[in-house]
Amino acid sequence: MKSLCWLLLSLFWFGVFPILRFAEGQNQEGFISLDCGLPLNEPPYTESETGIQFSSDENFIQSGKTGRIPKNLESDNLKQYATVRYFPDGIRNCYDLRVEEGRNYLIRATFFYGNFDGLNVSPEFDMHIGPNKWTTIDLQIVPDGTVKEIIHIPRSNSLQICIVKTGATTPMISALELRPLASDTYIAKSGSLKYYFRMYLNNATVILRYPKDVYDRSWVPYSQQEWTQISTTANVSNKNHYDPPQAALKMAATPTNLDAPLMMVWRLENPDDQIYLYMHFAEIQVLKANDTREFDIVLNGEKINTIGVSPKYLEIMTWLTTNPRQCNRGICRIQLIKTQRSTLPPLLNAFEVYSVLQLLQSQTNEIEVVAMKNIRTTYGLSRISWQGDPCVPKQFLWDGLNCNITDISAPPRIISLNLSSSGLSGTIVHDFQNLTHLESLDLSNNTLSGTVPEFLASMKSLLVINLSGNKLSGAIPQALRDREREGLKLNVVGNKELCLSGTCIDKQKKKIPVTIVAPVTSIAAIVVVLILLFVFKKKISSRNKHEPWIKTKKKRFTYPEVLKMTKNLQRPLGEGGFGVVYHGDLNGSEQVAVKLLSQTSAQGYKEFKAEVELLLRVHHINLVSLVGYCDEQDHFALIYEYMSNGDLHQHLSGKHGGSVLNWGTRLQIAIETALGLEYLHTGCKPAMVHRDVKSTNILLDEEFKAKIADFGLSRSFQVGGDQSRVSTVVAGTLGYLDPEYYLTSELSEKSDVYSFGILLLEIITNQRVIEQTREKPNIAEWVTFLINKGDTSQIVDPKLHGNYDTHSVWRTLEVAMSCANPSSAKRPNMSQVIINLKECLASENARASRIQNMDSGHSSDQLSVTVTFDTDDVKPKAR
Repeated sequence: MKSLCWLLLSLFWFGVFPILRFAEGQNQEGFISLDCGLPLNEPPYTESETGIQFSSDENFIQSGKTGRIPKNLESDNLKQYATVRYFPDGIRNCYDLRVEEGRNYLIRATFFYGNFDGLNVSPEFDMHIGPNKWTTIDLQIVPDGTVKEIIHIPRSNSLQICIVKTGATTPMISALELRPLASDTYIAKSGSLKYYFRMYLNNATVILRYPKDVYDRSWVPYSQQEWTQISTTANVSNKNHYDPPQAALKMAATPTNLDAPLMMVWRLENPDDQIYLYMHFAEIQVLKANDTREFDIVLNGEKINTIGVSPKYLEIMTWLTTNPRQCNRGICRIQLIKTQRSTLPPLLNAFEVYSVLQLLQSQTNEIEVVAMKNIRTTYGLSRISWQGDPCVPKQFLWDGLNCNITDISAPPRIISLNLSSSGLSGTIVHDFQNLTHLESLDLSNNTLSGTVPEFLASMKSLLVINLSGNKLSGAIPQALRDREREGLKLNVVGNKELCLSGTCIDKQKKKIPVTIVAPVTSIAAIVVVLILLFVFKKKISSRNKHEPWIKTKKKRFTYPEVLKMTKNLQRPLGEGGFGVVYHGDLNGSEQVAVKLLSQTSAQGYKEFKAEVELLLRVHHINLVSLVGYCDEQDHFALIYEYMSNGDLHQHLSGKHGGSVLNWGTRLQIAIETALGLEYLHTGCKPAMVHRDVKSTNILLDEEFKAKIADFGLSRSFQVGGDQSRVSTVVAGTLGYLDPEYYLTSELSEKSDVYSFGILLLEIITNQRVIEQTREKPNIAEWVTFLINKGDTSQIVDPKLHGNYDTHSVWRTLEVAMSCANPSSAKRPNMSQVIINLKECLASENARASRIQNMDSGHSSDQLSVTVTFDTDDVKPKAR
């Protein structure tokens, strides 16, 4: 049997076979065809073999140099392979391409070294798509060049294709092409599809490309001695969105031995690869009245079709695997075996195989990426590292940036930007305000002019702004001065035209004679100094007396006492936006948790003060209680009761260790959380909205009793009338954040209800709230999707092993989905939620009692519900 090895080693290096010449004009809309290294002053040209128009890559990349292969090699290759772009400088050099978000693209990169530099050293390097590695290019192994192809769905309107230096040799590229595909084709469960091979079964010597293939895929001919070739001159319908070339469908192979299977065997490059198969069939023989052609598809001994395959006459039929498959030890054996009722052998016209490439690292938040690109363009910055994703991979972090990278599935956020001494001129542009997680901004020692923009004050995460050494003028906005008093560090030294006082004097006003000004100024200066000395002395006296900043019976601790109780911050328990939480011990008798405000915290003194003030006036068994606080110069700390079992998220994720939380315990935790929220909404005067309900803020004591923590974002509001909603700057955690609140900035207790609904879904499913690899990344949308599909078996946490009352889980799911309704008017209040959840717990307790009495097995019935969000009803209904 002829092996597929030749196909896999030389995979469509286009010089191997002649290509069918184009005949009729075809639409190339959406095609991106870049001749890498073609000078910008050379006009686009039409490639003679395919009729595709190629142009220079100069406008799509900011780095690299151009080269040309020797003249004697140009005639043997297509025109686009005559020039190259190579990258002697920098580690990562990236093409930036405008694409349609969510559209499937075929991406093809071609590499032909051709000794363009005269060094005769074939390079080796990597290719990346965005922040993820795509493949390795080793032109020492394939000196005649190679083509790499992938089918990929961009997650934004910008796509970065990066060439990454990995050794001493210089990376290069010959051509880069993008082809938009039909949106409902080549769909993988997760990841992208890496080309393995694409063939049409014939012994011809012609590669089929555009315009024979409207998507410009390359089809390589392939045959075996054991096969018989058949063909037709009739037209074959090829329209089914995959649209393989008619020329490929007019040809087919069947086994010469009519009773033998049609078989192909190939070895995967990586034995653990998962693959997708696409087989294209069309009957091209006129069958006699008593003839039948029907066959099964068998992969490694397993039948993978559900009904017999029987191709229609002159009409395409595409059979594909909807789930990825694996091959034993990486050896794949596909067989088409005729069924018992078939009189004719199996037939195959064309065949495609792709392996799955998981691209796990999320790219940086798109809004922030656009902002950084605009900043780069506005100020003419040409740093070679400023290519590709700004934050990831970490080793390619843009110079001057620092990012918060918590989880590969969550988009990184930019938290620090240092453009000091970068030659910036002009005004401070509005693009900076789109870096919404920025904590530190350094624009010092440039020649920036104009006023200090007021939008800097609205960037709530900013802790440090350095504008010193510029040419800024005018007054500092009052809002920014207010932020200074709340802890923001603002440096504007060295801006001679900037007015630092509360009032600015117009330079054009008539000047007072110097003889009068001098003594008056001197006297005024003396008076000011005396006043300042008096105030400073009072402040020091106040500090030395340790006067509390708020009247309270709670104990006020000094910072040395905080260090003593935490044994010099010896045992950290966790970390949040406020800072690090440490274990502490009061006089050897009471364990406490000490939350210490970090100097670089995303939260600040304002949130610290808000949390203390709230905890001083709320008292409930399901809210963490405040033991004391520290407010000493630059040291701020909150001392809480210690919750020995950590937070709910740790238990659901398994990070805490120990046994899995059973369904009854989960319900009890949900009810206790709901009771705490109900108290905030109805028991406090004025009422409170927590604004950050999530599993990491639900703490558990030694008996797994739940208490809500972290009140730094909480806000009060008036219940009833026009004051039942309050307009605020949006705050919360992505995934738990009420979408209506996010869009309108209007806060009410129903925002907490939405977050609680998401928390309930997390408790039921034990799934991430945001998971980019799911069909629906948002947990509420994902659950709705599964319910509407009737696939409820995936919803409940598999770690429960079916050990729950089905009605209890179903009813809890109803409650969760009603809480997570996009419309706040249709969400229940927390009192209604508590009633429903207590009924769910009663059902579960009754089941547990029955099992205990019967000493029998457990329920594992499948849930059967449906959910639709519409204008009339948002409740799950039994099916």
